[in-house]
Amino acid sequence: MYRESIKDLCAWKQKKNRKPLILEGARQVGKTWLLKEFGRTEYQDTVYINFDSNSQMEQLFAGDLIPANLIEGIELYSGKKIDPSNTLLIFDEIQEVPRALSSLKCFMEEAPEYQIVCAGSLLGIALHSGTSFPVGKVELMNLYSMSFQEFLKATGNDQYSKVLEQKNVTMLNAFGKTYEKLLKQYYFVGGMPEAVQAFARDHDYGEVRTIQQNILNAYDQDISKHTEAYIISKIRAVFQSVPSQLAKENKKFVYGLIRDGARAKDYEKAIMWLTDCGILHKVSRITMPHLPLKAYEDLKAFKLYLCDVGLLGCMSGISADTLLNGNELFVEFKGAMTEQYVFQELKALKKYPIYYYTNDRNTLEIDFVIDDGNRIIPIEAKAETNLHAKSLKTYRQKYQPECSVRLSMMNYKAEDGLINIPLYAISMMDEIKKIA
Repeated sequence: MYRESIKDLCAWKQKKNRKPLILEGARQVGKTWLLKEFGRTEYQDTVYINFDSNSQMEQLFAGDLIPANLIEGIELYSGKKIDPSNTLLIFDEIQEVPRALSSLKCFMEEAPEYQIVCAGSLLGIALHSGTSFPVGKVELMNLYSMSFQEFLKATGNDQYSKVLEQKNVTMLNAFGKTYEKLLKQYYFVGGMPEAVQAFARDHDYGEVRTIQQNILNAYDQDISKHTEAYIISKIRAVFQSVPSQLAKENKKFVYGLIRDGARAKDYEKAIMWLTDCGILHKVSRITMPHLPLKAYEDLKAFKLYLCDVGLLGCMSGISADTLLNGNELFVEFKGAMTEQYVFQELKALKKYPIYYYTNDRNTLEIDFVIDDGNRIIPIEAKAETNLHAKSLKTYRQKYQPECSVRLSMMNYKAEDGLINIPLYAISMMDEIKKIA
């Protein structure tokens, strides 16, 4: 596998005032693999410690947090001599030992020469439980499920990934049908590394679904294990409602779809739990498309997206044949899959805060709105080649944005400030200033 985030880790390594780094993300998005791969390719040696159910490490960090003493204990535990210049220290599931999290402040202040990277699947949950966080003494980085471009590389389609990297519009348009086929595969398989690896090896869609169901089961076990009894049913109810929430034409989260009479105050903590651990992502509405977007955020209106499009398909029970070969009864939910996918790809770029826009009467909706620092870019997501939709047209007439983006199955085309980017080429958005 190849993950783009390894570039971010390499950039971290080169920093002069490097701080310990914490890699966050939902369980099973590949955090441990990425950190180990980083150690294997960029260091002479790696010392890996998993804090989950590790009584020895819990005892070691229960004492004083003097870095020299901790390093001595880690050397005894690992059987390796730690060279600060050439050894990468990996602390996995660090949230399981809160004192280990606190020690990062000591390493930063007293022994910054040690190169420490940490992973935490449920770090946000731990912090809300009262765990102390070394604010200002660590760097944070997020890892999401594999992007479409990473999927292409993992499944032996490097040449198609290369065309995307080169932003070769001529080739993209010429081989659009092949990209569409590969994109449909990605819609089914998604970007969870274990599912992608299995698909790359055997092309067995049944095995992929089994892996995805196991991941969903693991999430459910986390809910039972790491929450208080009174809120478990609420977390599950929110999570299970996501497919029906996204299936609506207006994908704003509606509490009434969870159960009749449900109110925000009853489920706010449940939503916070799911977003804290990276299983769900919240996209807020903006009331006006003005800079800065954050100032116009409507905290009461939002959409919820899953961490992976393949998991959404699994939760919804969509068969491989329906997704790959088309089905008239699937037309409406295809929009939900497309919007989930677009959200993931925009999130993978790690460049823009993501919002959506509706007017006060809900007669105009823009699927996504991003802010590149200098201008606001409205984005419309269309599942097919039917581009007839009045919202973006109305928005452009009213606000006259410098640049607008439509994502669809149509070929790349830029005209009068409106750029049509094929759904399989969303990675081109990372250089929107150049292609606009």
